[in-house]
Amino acid sequence: MSPTRSRERRTPVRGRRALKSAGALGLLAMGATACSGEASRLGMPEPISAQAERMLHLWQGSWIAAFAVGAVVWGLIIWAVLFHRKRSDDLPPQVRYNMPIEILYTAVPFVIIAVLFYFTARDENYVERTSKNPAVTIDVIAFQWSWQFDYKERDSTGQEKTVASVVGQPVAPNAPAGPKPVMTIPSDRSVRVRLHSNDVIHSFWVPALLYKKDVMPGYTNEFEFTAKKTGTYEGRCAELCGVDHSRMLFQLKVVTPDEYAKFIADSKAKAAGGAQ
Repeated sequence: MSPTRSRERRTPVRGRRALKSAGALGLLAMGATACSGEASRLGMPEPISAQAERMLHLWQGSWIAAFAVGAVVWGLIIWAVLFHRKRSDDLPPQVRYNMPIEILYTAVPFVIIAVLFYFTARDENYVERTSKNPAVTIDVIAFQWSWQFDYKERDSTGQEKTVASVVGQPVAPNAPAGPKPVMTIPSDRSVRVRLHSNDVIHSFWVPALLYKKDVMPGYTNEFEFTAKKTGTYEGRCAELCGVDHSRMLFQLKVVTPDEYAKFIADSKAKAAGGAQ
């Protein structure tokens, strides 16, 4: 047997081994992500609010639509390769126009885009909706290089006042980061966040909320959400705002309504004691 033929026979074997190895690695990666639940979320963090769950469903639906379109396209390509490959030098019949097919590939993308647009607009309206009387209102003030959280309540006259305040400490140059400011909120209660900036554009981002919003000087941005899961979640500034942008960190702490009531009561008592 010639060396050339020997090499030709070994090459497919090596190719099959490489494919098996790649397949095994792919199955291992899918299994690892499936165990953590990341596979079903397609890379998104685990949502902790009703609004985040709606956005996750939109994300998943978009991927399902993409996979469906991809399957159809790849199926047509494979079908053409298998059943319409060249068999002779004869020129196949030439068809100049096929109106049904042209109408089909014009109408189908339009329908897909219309459906995606509908669900996107529907979910955007749900996520951006605010109520007249949220259970909790917090003014978030971003500044170089930290955050301030002012908890608001209305008194008997209807005037809004600050009943608790958490102020983060700006990070000194070349100094280790101090404790992060914590925004405490109750679970299963509507929370309105009003965003303000004292200097440049920042961005309020808690990955577990699957949402972020710009914090702009001279303009108040706001949004509302209802947390469903208690716990402590990391937050950060998502807009490049200067030298210490990477240190503009905070935490979102979701507690039970009773724990939140105690947090506000303790803050009021502390403020009253300081005033005396």
